[in-house]
Parts: sequence; structure tokens; C-alpha cells
Amino acid sequence: MKYAKLGNSQLKVSRICMGCMGFGDAQHGQHSWTLDEGHSREIIKRGIELGVNFFDTAIAYQSGTSEQYLGRALKDFARREDVVVATKFLPRTPEEIASGVSGQEHIQKMIDKSLQNLGMDYVDLYIYHMWDHATPLYDIMEGLNDVVKAGKARYIGISNCFAWQLCKANALAEKEGFAKFVSIQGHYNLLFREEEREMAPFCREENIAMTPYSALAGGRLSKHPGETSKRLEEDSYAKLKYDATAQQDGLIIARVAELAEKRGVSMTEISLAWLLQKVTAPVVGATKLHHIEGAAKAAELELTPEEAAYLEEPYLPHKLVGVMAQNTAASAGEKHVWSTGDQKI
Repeated sequence: MKYAKLGNSQLKVSRICMGCMGFGDAQHGQHSWTLDEGHSREIIKRGIELGVNFFDTAIAYQSGTSEQYLGRALKDFARREDVVVATKFLPRTPEEIASGVSGQEHIQKMIDKSLQNLGMDYVDLYIYHMWDHATPLYDIMEGLNDVVKAGKARYIGISNCFAWQLCKANALAEKEGFAKFVSIQGHYNLLFREEEREMAPFCREENIAMTPYSALAGGRLSKHPGETSKRLEEDSYAKLKYDATAQQDGLIIARVAELAEKRGVSMTEISLAWLLQKVTAPVVGATKLHHIEGAAKAAELELTPEEAAYLEEPYLPHKLVGVMAQNTAASAGEKHVWSTGDQKI
């Protein structure tokens, strides 16, 4: 495994981050295809054996059970100081807004619940899951700074935002002496490259780490046409993101398969090797042991400039999808895919 510094932080992270959205009680949450605790533990343990030290979860994943499974596994399989744990919090709910809960109070409640779920005293990276248009940015940044000052998080990151939003947030933090975002977790892979327009150049300029989610496009970049899985069949949210562009994306997937066969490696390795040229650490979900094993191998694979260009050549601009499609003040009140489920907060 290879390692890198996470942006302007002192965190040394594996180039592969294990995404834990696939872990959690399938009866309690947004997804029907998640793994039970026993199978989740097997994959987490295997990841640690392969050198993975960076784990990403969220309070919204399966009503907090993803955090619980991860926390218990890491307690059994690793020393706390040897792993980098990231979790994410959601915007204020309409009920909280109506009852006058401030952004600062909301963040305190969120981090305390996540730490309870994880069974930890602190997280290494606390991530703002999506832009909260109903809460003043000052309240968000002060609330996050309070979390860092209290020792409940070492650093802060952000997910699902535009480059101008990240720029505005860090400018405010610098002005006020608050903690700044050291990482961005956006939607970025061979099939969806809109982050290259403004976010990637901005992050290079400011040394902000990119840790993109959906690194394999919900499994589409790891499977030959006709291959399927429980997730591919049941993940309605991923279908929402990718089905409309399946025809043009198919050209890229075919080239991934072609290059994988030529190099004698898996499609996973090719897809992630391409992304690893662009970012610090892609967040890679794993619901089978071979998923994390393939991801770990990708950290060792080098693509030539010609191979990378061949993979990139068929790409056409894509409309924003998923959470980012709702990143406007006008749609802030619409129902989002993520919630805290049936947790008591």
C-alpha cells in the first residue's frame, strides 16, 4: 500500500480509502444491499491486512449502524492511533430549524452521536456531508471549529459542494481564525468528470485533498457488460445517477475492459489506477473480499499517459446528478436521499 499526506493536514492516509456505505443493517436505512456485521468485519479486517488505514463512514449510513460496525471492528483489529477515521454529518432538519436549534448546536449533537456510534473519543476527519442552504455559513464553520477545539475531530472536510462554496467557506475560516477544510469528497470517476472543471484546479492550487466517492460508479467500472450484482440490481440511487447516460458511458466501460485484458489485471485496477493519478485517495466501497483486494492492487498499477488518454477520450459532459443536483437554495427544502433514520439524537 502507498500512503500520502491528506492535503494541509498531518494525517498520513492510505491511497485507498475504504468506503463504509455498504456496511450496516439492511433493515434500517436507505439501502437494501448492505452487509451484516459479520461480513463487514471480514472486509474491514482484510483491508487493514492490506495496509488500508483510512476509513470513511457517515451518521446517515443505515441509521448509524455503519458507524457502529466500523467502530467495533477497528477496536478489535487495529490500534486507534494507527487508523484515520472519517465520518459525516447532515444539515439541520426542518424540525430543528422550526424549534430554533442553531447550526452550532446541531453540529454538537451530530458529532456526539457519531462518536457514540463509533465508540471513539474523536474522529480524525469530520465531513460536512452536503451544503446546508438553510443555515448561515458562519454557524457551520464556527460549529466545526468548536468540534476541533474540543478535541472531538482533528480536521474537517467537506463533501458535495461547488468550488466556489469551498473557496467561500475556507476564506471565512481564514478571516475568523477557524479550522479550514483540508479535503473534498466529491463525485468523480471515469464516467463522471465534472470535478475537473473547477474543483480539481482549485484543490491543486490550495493543496486540498480530493477523496472522491463513487470511484467505481456504483460497480459499473468494475464489471463487464452483462455482469451484475445485488447492488447493481437494487441500488436505485446509483441508477438515478447513471442510467440516463448508460449508452455514452458504455464506450468508456468497454475501453476499461479492453485495457484490463491487455494488461492482465481487473477492471477495478484500471479504473482506480486512472483516478489515483488525479486524487489523493478515492473512497472505494467493498461488499466482497475481492473488492478491497482489487482496490489495494490498483495502488501499485501505473498507467501510461497514452493509456489514460485512451480511457478519457470518449467522455462527454454530464449533467449534475445525485446530491449535487440538489445543491441550490431553491431545492434545499426538497427531500434528500440521506437521513439519520431511526436514531435518537
